[in-house]
Amino acid sequence: MLLAVLQARAHVLDAAANLSAIEEAAERAAAAGASVLLTPELFVLGYAPRTLRRELDPAALPALHDRLARIAARHSIAIVYSLPDVQGSSWKITCTFVDEDGIERGSYVKVHLFGDEEKEVFSPGDRPATVIDYQGLKLGMVICFDVEFPEAVRAAALQGTQLLLVPTALGAGCESVSTTLVPARAMENQLYVAYANHVGVEDGFALGGGSVVVDPFGETVARGDHEGQLLFAQIEPLELEKARAGISYLTERRADLYPGWGL
Repeated sequence: MLLAVLQARAHVLDAAANLSAIEEAAERAAAAGASVLLTPELFVLGYAPRTLRRELDPAALPALHDRLARIAARHSIAIVYSLPDVQGSSWKITCTFVDEDGIERGSYVKVHLFGDEEKEVFSPGDRPATVIDYQGLKLGMVICFDVEFPEAVRAAALQGTQLLLVPTALGAGCESVSTTLVPARAMENQLYVAYANHVGVEDGFALGGGSVVVDPFGETVARGDHEGQLLFAQIEPLELEKARAGISYLTERRADLYPGWGL
């Protein structure tokens, strides 16, 4: 499977501009033969939690989901995108997987909220990674800060995830997350991790780029810099088999002991 990862600057509350960027990326990715396009956290509306809560009309959200489904179908490519979900007074950060026909195959609610602003605006989810069977692979979804918790990624791996898709909004100065922590998560769980970040400044918040795709050995397959770009990475099932054929961290676990350790 060829995966495309969008790294770009979003325009806060300018859904038309952000959808245009996604559509351009979808067109380019499909032309290159990619099956899936991964986009950053809250990219459709921009990463600006307080501004979204103050100014976004939740009634606009269904039409945005519909627009994204039509982009996927128009270019025959699956898209992972992130929007707020609003149910009454409860706001959550979600990501959604729509397939090449524009059909929703699954969604996920962010469990680990980062910082005071997210915690002020959003409520956390409580479910593990969503896992989807797609084109012969098991694709998992978590969001941003979730990947920094070993429990979240291990839970995804134990559900059979082979490629973990992670929309993110990683701030500038936090590059070690994508250079050190994400490769460790991939290696210790023997799966691919794709991590899609913003660039530039959104609502006063500087975002650091550095989007990355890492293989099951913890090796970088593709990495972004600090500019907008579209990354491509080939996801190879054989590499998953190789990584797990020797020392398998998943099968060598002593799960019977861990509850006694407080885990």
